[in-house]
Amino acid sequence: MTRHPLRVAIIGGGPGGLYAAALLKRLDPAREITVWERNAPDDTFGFGVVLSDETLGGIEHADPVVYEAMQREFVRWDDIDIVHRGGRHTSGGHGFAALGRKRLLEILHERCRSLGVDLRFRTEAPPDLARTHDLVIAADGVNSTTREGAAHVFRPHVTTHRCRYIWLAADFAFDAFRFEIAETEHGVMQLHGYPYSPDASTVIVEMREEVWRAAGFDEPDTRESIDRCAKIFAEALGGRPLRSNNSTWTTFRTVVNEHWSQGNTVLLGDAAHTAHFSIGSGTKLAVEDALALAACLEEQPSLEQALTAYEAERKAVVASTQRAARASLEWFENLGLYLDQPPRQFAFNLLTRSRRVTHDNLRLRDARFTGAVEREFGCPPGTPPMFTPFRLRGLTLRNRVVVSPMDMYSAVDGLPGDFHLVHLGARGLGGAGLVMTEMVCVSAEGRITPGCTGLYTGKQAEAWRRITDFVHTQAPGTAIGVQLGHSGRKGSTRLMWEGIDEPLPDGNWPVVAASPIPYGPGNQTPRELTRAQLTDIREQFTAAAWRAARAGFDLLELHCAHGYLLSGFLSPLTNLRTDAYGGSLAKRLRFPLEVFDAIRGVWPEERPMTVRISATDWAEGGTSAADAVEIARAFAAHGADAIDVSTGQVVAEERPEYGRSYQTPFADRIRQEAEVPVIAVGAISSWDDVNSLILAGRTDLCALARPHLYDPHWTLHAAAEQGYDGPGVVWPAPYRAGSRRPQTGRTDAPKPRLTLGT
Repeated sequence: MTRHPLRVAIIGGGPGGLYAAALLKRLDPAREITVWERNAPDDTFGFGVVLSDETLGGIEHADPVVYEAMQREFVRWDDIDIVHRGGRHTSGGHGFAALGRKRLLEILHERCRSLGVDLRFRTEAPPDLARTHDLVIAADGVNSTTREGAAHVFRPHVTTHRCRYIWLAADFAFDAFRFEIAETEHGVMQLHGYPYSPDASTVIVEMREEVWRAAGFDEPDTRESIDRCAKIFAEALGGRPLRSNNSTWTTFRTVVNEHWSQGNTVLLGDAAHTAHFSIGSGTKLAVEDALALAACLEEQPSLEQALTAYEAERKAVVASTQRAARASLEWFENLGLYLDQPPRQFAFNLLTRSRRVTHDNLRLRDARFTGAVEREFGCPPGTPPMFTPFRLRGLTLRNRVVVSPMDMYSAVDGLPGDFHLVHLGARGLGGAGLVMTEMVCVSAEGRITPGCTGLYTGKQAEAWRRITDFVHTQAPGTAIGVQLGHSGRKGSTRLMWEGIDEPLPDGNWPVVAASPIPYGPGNQTPRELTRAQLTDIREQFTAAAWRAARAGFDLLELHCAHGYLLSGFLSPLTNLRTDAYGGSLAKRLRFPLEVFDAIRGVWPEERPMTVRISATDWAEGGTSAADAVEIARAFAAHGADAIDVSTGQVVAEERPEYGRSYQTPFADRIRQEAEVPVIAVGAISSWDDVNSLILAGRTDLCALARPHLYDPHWTLHAAAEQGYDGPGVVWPAPYRAGSRRPQTGRTDAPKPRLTLGT
C-alpha cells in the first residue's frame, strides 16, 4: 500500500492481535502500532495451542524469527488414542505440533518489542481509536465489545451449543492425542487431552448440558468438580490430579458475522468467527487472519480495498473450517448414538467426524488401522466401501452410489422424451448402483412447472418403459427408481432457469395444499384440501404407482420433502389444519402415511419403497431433528425400506447461517435412532466422502446430484481413480478402454503468499 505509514491500533493482546502487530510493523517499520490489552502480560486462559503444518508454513515464510522461536518450544507427536469400553485403538501418522499458550504469548511479546510495537497491558482501549488511527484491528475475542458496539453493522449470529466443557491441565505429557469416553451413571462424558510441553498436557472435559446437571457439576464449587473429573478419568491421568487456570465450565458459542469491517475498523480472530476446539482451530484461524490481513494491506492500493479483499479471502476459508467444526461438535453432542458401534468403527467414526480427515487420507496416514476397519466392515481385500453391495427388500444394489433425483424441466405435457432417455440412460451407463428419476408428478395439477414429467397417463408410462428398458438392457445390474410426488403449494411456477419458484406469467393452474399459505409473497394462495380431495389425490398416487410398476421401475420413492404437498402436511409451519390431518406430529403424518400405505398396496411386494423427507425446515418453529426421527420411524413401521434424508426448501424464509451443508448429520441421527437404512443427501461431492460416511456407519447409501450433472460416469471414474475394477463396478463393453485413469503430472509447485525474507 503506497501512502503514508499507517497508524494502527490493535484491541486485544492474544496470539492473533500480537502476530498482526508484529507482521505489520515488520513489513513497514515506519508504522506506529499500539496494542491495548486489558489483562497483565502473563495472564492467559487455557494451556496448550495446537498448530497445523499449513499454519506453521505460513508463519515460517512470513516471519522466520517467530517461527524459529516457536520451533524450539514445540512438542510433536503422531498418534491419536481412542479409549472406549476398555479398548484402546491407536491411529498414527497425524503429525501434531503444540506449545504452551503462555510461552507463545511470550514469544510474540518479545518479537513485538524488538520491532518497536507499543504494548500496553492492564489498559482498556480508548473508545475513539477509529478517529485517532488509520486502522483499528479488533482482536478482542469471542465477547468482543467492538463487535457488539456496532452489531448493526457487523450483524453477528451467535449460536450456543448443547455441551458444557472446562479447560484444565495435568502435570505430565500424554504420548498421543487422547480421546477417552466415560459412560457414567449420569450419562456420557469425554476427555480430550494432548501434550503441550515435555511435562504438561491440556485436558478438556466435555459432556451434554443435561449430563452436566445430573452429575452435579452445576454446583458453584469448581475445585470439587475438577477433582471429580480427575477421578472419572483416573486411568487416563494415571491417578494424577488436574489443575485449573481460572477455569470454569462454559458452553461453546459459534460466532458468524455477516460483515467484518466498519470504516477503518476490522475484526480478527474470535471477534470475527469461532470454530469448535475439537478441531483445534481458534489460534490457527486468528494467526491465518493476521497473515491474510498483512498480505492484503501490501497488495491493495487503498485501505478500503485491502479490508474488502481480506474479508472476501478469509470468509471462504473460515466458512469451510466452521462447517468442519460444526460437524465435529455435533458428533460429540450426539456421542451417545455411536457407543454401540464395533470398537474400530467407532474409532474411525470419531477420527473422520469433521470430514477433514477422510477414508483415503486416513489410509495414507495409517494403512494398518484403516485396513482393520475395512475388514470388520466386510470389505473384501482392496474393495473401497462404496463398492460393497447393499440389499433393500428384494433388490440388491451393486454399490452404494445413488444418482439423486434432479428435476430436468424438459417434458412436454408430462411426457418424458429423448432428453430423459439420454439423461437417465447416460447415468445408468455411468456405474451408479441406483439411478433415480426426477420427481414424477401424479397429476397435471400436481406438476411444479409445465416442464415436469408425470405418470398420470398410459402414454407417459409407455415413455418411461422405454427408459427403464434401456437401463436394464444396456447397463445390466443398474437399478432405476421412480420418485412420485405432488407439487402442492409450490406448483404452477416457471422453469428453474426462468425463475425458480416464481409463478408463471400466464397459463397458471390452481394449486392446493394442507393449509391456504402461499410459499412466497408472489406465489398463489393454495386452496386447503377437503377430505374428498385428499381421497382423490391418494388415488392419483396409487394409480401412478401402479403405472410405475408396469413401466419396470425397480424402486419407488415417495417425495415427502422440500415443501411439496406431502411435505406441507408434515411441517408445523405449513400445516395449520384443525381436523384429523393437522395439529400434533401424529396427525400431520396421517395423510402422508395413508398415501404410503395405498402405494405399498399396489407396489410389488419384492420391490423396495423409500421416502424422502426434509429433516429440518431451517426455520424457527419448523420440523426439528427429533421430529425427523419420529417421521422416519413412522414410515419404517409402515414398511419403508429406507429414508432418503434431505433438508430445507419447505419455507421461503430459511435460516441463513449454515444452509444445507449439514444434511449428512441428520441422516446419521435418523439411521442411529430410528434404526432404518438411510440415503444421505447433500454436501457429498467426492468418492472419498462416500467411502468415509459409509465406513463410519453414518449412512448406508449416498445420493449425489451435481457431481452427476458434471460427470455422468462419476462412479466409474471414482473406481478408476481408486484403481479398483472388481465387483460393484461394471464398465459397458464399449467404454472399457477408458477404465484406466489417464496419467497426469504437475511441474508447478505452490509458492508462499507473503515472503519477507529474514
